[in-house]
Amino acid sequence: MNRQQEFVLRTIEERDVRFVRLWFTDVVGSLKSVALAPAEVEGAFEEGLGFDGSSIEGLARVFESDMLVEPDPSTFQILPWRGEQEQTSRMFCDILTPDGQPSAADPRNVLKRQLAKAADMGFTCYTHPEIEFYLLRSDAIGPNGEPEPVDQGGYFDHVPGGVAQDFRRRAVSMLEAVGISVEFSHHEAGPGQNEIDLRYADALQTADNIMTFRTVIKEVALMTDCYATFMPKPFSDHPGSGMHTHFSLFEGDTNAFFEAGAEYQLSKTARQFMAGIMRHAPEFTAVTNQFVNSYKRLWGGGEAPSYVSWGHNNRSALLRVPLYKPNKGQSARIEYRGIDSAANPYLSYAVLLGAGLKGIEEGYELPPGAEDDIDSLSPAERRAMGHDPLPASLHDAVRTMEDSELVAGILGEQVFESFLRNKRAEWNEYRHHVTQFELKKNLGIL
Repeated sequence: MNRQQEFVLRTIEERDVRFVRLWFTDVVGSLKSVALAPAEVEGAFEEGLGFDGSSIEGLARVFESDMLVEPDPSTFQILPWRGEQEQTSRMFCDILTPDGQPSAADPRNVLKRQLAKAADMGFTCYTHPEIEFYLLRSDAIGPNGEPEPVDQGGYFDHVPGGVAQDFRRRAVSMLEAVGISVEFSHHEAGPGQNEIDLRYADALQTADNIMTFRTVIKEVALMTDCYATFMPKPFSDHPGSGMHTHFSLFEGDTNAFFEAGAEYQLSKTARQFMAGIMRHAPEFTAVTNQFVNSYKRLWGGGEAPSYVSWGHNNRSALLRVPLYKPNKGQSARIEYRGIDSAANPYLSYAVLLGAGLKGIEEGYELPPGAEDDIDSLSPAERRAMGHDPLPASLHDAVRTMEDSELVAGILGEQVFESFLRNKRAEWNEYRHHVTQFELKKNLGIL
């Protein structure tokens, strides 16, 4: 037994922890949980905990249903919202096959494989997400046919006595109590829309943090008689919720994206990484934007990127190079703005990292950056400048992903096929559904 496992067992005993929740996700990023009695934790460390994988979306087929969850002791945290009485903790888990091998169907393992590839190339990947969400009065639909936000505030607004302000303060305190460092929080552009930015961490820890973040946000919302949603586009007339993520690669203690004196201080490695993401973005958009509703955000305005482009401090671009800070070469990074707040962070970061590494391996050339607002250009101007559109719907995204050898290789055959099967089913269900838009537009005149 290693030191981390011993620390967990000792903490459980000293803190009188009564329940230990083991967390993992299915292929679309839904959080799964099983509560373990403290006396069973040591056995779970040594042998794993068996479960029926065929009952979890994308993890196993019926004829190979036996799976194991192995808790990762480095992720142990007490859950503060459960209170001091009958304390509850959690650990994220890796999914194993019955013979103890990492499961190819485990989203966490998909990201681990890409991080191992990066390590073989000499890189460590760090990420920093900016997570947007809406805070609603309840999860019910209001009298106008839409959810009701808790306020009518806008970007950076200070709303005296507002629900969102108290909510953010409470949420940040609870996030820090579970070991998640917050950089800052503020009201976003939409009514009831908020953003909380997490400090940079390695990509696996960030993905774990995002899963915890969503749980914390929803728990705090319930405590304040509200409802929080990470739905990409809950309102037709207000901005969608994204999860802009900053990426950087380090070689030891040196930022591999920084080169003093280069344009925007970007190294050749950074430019090749960006070129890889841009070339393959349409192929992995189904992963970073996995719901029917995701494409209402991408194509609904509100600074959501619809075209493959990059720019320096250009907020209409898919990839943005943030403003360089003099004498801070370690902060050189790129920002991918396409990803939804509702995406599976393990798979999304795996495909983004994998595409970037492909660009480095193959020496991709970065096309010219965009200085103008891309949405304001005409279709002919966009075509002439090489700004190809992202997929316009989940159907288009799935069709593009189906033909991608790169995404298939990153995800692995089982996750690739399970993910596509799930998304085809969602699209088929959606295309059969008669929407309120159709009824309002057509029922009275046709």
